[in-house]
Amino acid sequence: MFGTHDLPLFALTVFVLNATPGVDMAFTLLATLRGGVRGGLAATLGVCAGCVVHVLAAAFGMAALMAASATAFALVKWAGAAYLLWLAAGMLRAAWRPQPVAQATLAPPGTWRLLRQGFVTNVLNPKVALFFLALLPQFIDVAAANKTAAFLFLGAWAVLQGALFLVAFVLLVAPLRRCSPRPGVVRALHLAGAGLFALLAARLAFAAQRP
Repeated sequence: MFGTHDLPLFALTVFVLNATPGVDMAFTLLATLRGGVRGGLAATLGVCAGCVVHVLAAAFGMAALMAASATAFALVKWAGAAYLLWLAAGMLRAAWRPQPVAQATLAPPGTWRLLRQGFVTNVLNPKVALFFLALLPQFIDVAAANKTAAFLFLGAWAVLQGALFLVAFVLLVAPLRRCSPRPGVVRALHLAGAGLFALLAARLAFAAQRP
């Protein structure tokens, strides 16, 4: 379809990549623990919207620019790392904020806030753009009449499959929120989230230019 080939292998590859822990999965996990199914779905929608931007950018050349230009790649990379550190700092503040026992819970952020954070977190990760640029052409026929259409078709497939994976992940994780954690557990979860985002920021900051 649209000059593509080996679609079952493409679907398997996308699944393996979706199941590999990374920034998107970590953010969706924390959003679900804090906001339940609604929070997790908001994060999923934001992440998928960011993926759409990456697909369009890769299809029309922006990802190729980042692959060719060390400066462009570094700018996006450091912006993404800074944003993840900002999220980590927010969770640190929440961890050390005094909280009565009766209110010891993971207060859910607003739905639009989670959607926006998921979008920005994904868009500022240049490795996502380079992933699309590196993977999708491998499943496009050399003789395809319209390679841009083929690229967009595969990109839409990857985004939709990723969305379904994250929705299933949210529904699997959401029941954990029914527990009523003690203040110490809430603080530990905030600290763990802050540490996770800081670690992901460091990994992104030291990422090589190659996808």
